[in-house]
Amino acid sequence: MANTIPAARPRVPHFSSGPCAKRPGWTLKALSDAALGRSHRAKIGKDKLKLAIDLTREVLQVPADYRIGIVPASDTGAVEMAMWSLLGARGVDMVAWESFGEGWVTDVAKQLKLADVRTFTAPYGELPNLRKVDTRNRDVVFTWNGTTSGVRVADASWIADDREGLTICDATSAAFAQRLDWPKLDVVTFSWQKVLGGEAAHGMIVLSPRAVERLLTYKPAWPLPKIFRMTSGGKLSEGIFAGETINTPSMLAVEDYLDALAWAKKVGGLDGLVKRADGNARVIAKFVRENDWIDFLAVKPKTRSNTSVCLKFTDPAVTALPADAQAAFAKQVVSIIEKAGAGYDLGHYRDAPPGLRIWCGATVQSRDLKALLPWIAYAFNEAKASLGKKAA
Repeated sequence: MANTIPAARPRVPHFSSGPCAKRPGWTLKALSDAALGRSHRAKIGKDKLKLAIDLTREVLQVPADYRIGIVPASDTGAVEMAMWSLLGARGVDMVAWESFGEGWVTDVAKQLKLADVRTFTAPYGELPNLRKVDTRNRDVVFTWNGTTSGVRVADASWIADDREGLTICDATSAAFAQRLDWPKLDVVTFSWQKVLGGEAAHGMIVLSPRAVERLLTYKPAWPLPKIFRMTSGGKLSEGIFAGETINTPSMLAVEDYLDALAWAKKVGGLDGLVKRADGNARVIAKFVRENDWIDFLAVKPKTRSNTSVCLKFTDPAVTALPADAQAAFAKQVVSIIEKAGAGYDLGHYRDAPPGLRIWCGATVQSRDLKALLPWIAYAFNEAKASLGKKAA
């Protein structure tokens, strides 16, 4: 049976998991009011940075007594800032089930070299047993949504209400698309280039009053680089949480983030953003149900991401291949789609099992996903046919 080339292509074929698709209708004109050539310490710069913080609080529904700061080096910088500044006061439980979470484990165990570290891990597609994590007595570091596995925590019910330790949550591919349980979280980090489709290099850190108290009462045994310091002279550097950044931000990127936040408000704020991401994920779920050669990498439906949706090929002709050949097959599928201009940046993360990763965050249009899926089927059939030719 002939493999028919799909008739239509997505209008916006951008499905990267970071930097992600720009918000619908975005053009360079959205940046026309950027404070270019001006100091970020001038009133115009500080006002824009403060506005970015205020709109972030509004859209994400962050409690009024939590502090929000713009920090260097994207989400990675924000997570490292939190770990280097706060960990070491008590034992820490590290929870990881994908590449970035594993990275935080490595940094705590091999860079900070903390003595009392427990690690809870799970293979790609699954979550560790969260009931074994001691959230009452120990600090906890975890990702809310595993960007490279497509597995997320269903909720924060596993975190103790009467905890004495801190919870540090990497929420970079969850913020603005999933509901974060703020009372259960003491440090939350994310970046601009994920759900809202902003530009890279800028991170956000959100601190609960308990996290601030730790900053003021605990001094790490190691020296802190300047870009990690949130206190000075035993007091909190309040300016960080009012638009006075530690280092120089890109005012062009700031303007882009402000535009994305304004768009977020127009589509209904957090409710609207979650609805859009959930709707996109349902488009993928329908495709998976209708095709027996592909499935979610996430094993349980309730832990499947609505942003970084990861898929695996389940056709016996593919699963029988050696691991390197399965990876080559997945790359071939991606290459066919990209060469046709039907979808970009769909490949699995380098450390993840072979397959596809499709970003379904709020800036992606469902109509573009619906146009992409026939191309995935077409590319799969083309790649599978080539397996037979190679065997011959």
